[in-house]
Amino acid sequence: MTDWHSMDTDQAVDQAWAKLEEEKEKLAELGKHWDEASTTIRAKDQSLEMTFDGRGELTELTFNPSKYREMPPAQLASVIIETLRKGRAESQQKMSELMGTPAIPGLDLDGLISGKVRPDEMINSMMGPMLETLSGFGLDIEPPKPANQKREAREHG
Repeated sequence: MTDWHSMDTDQAVDQAWAKLEEEKEKLAELGKHWDEASTTIRAKDQSLEMTFDGRGELTELTFNPSKYREMPPAQLASVIIETLRKGRAESQQKMSELMGTPAIPGLDLDGLISGKVRPDEMINSMMGPMLETLSGFGLDIEPPKPANQKREAREHG
């Protein structure tokens, strides 16, 4: 349990606010990146080229006419999928580098960007320490249920 009497609350609030501002600046840069950045990837065999926006979404696909026409359909499909994965991974890497290491515990930006972490789960993991702190003050607040659990409760209850 935290010793609340020896804690400098002004300093703790200032530190928390500074972390929040730091993350806010990173998110502003990420928004700018989403609006302005692009990544272009060429297939290993030079048969096609893909361009992705700042979010890693495919925006352009260009085929090399002399190459792709000679390819069997299964091989072309494989090249398309491989190049798509490579382009998305490179786009996600750029976003991760831009965001750096989060200053706020529980903020998994890489997981959020890649789609491996659900936003509601991330929020709950970030709220956990705050709820524990409030519990230390004698306030027992139940964490919010994820949206899909609320829906299930309405459907079954």
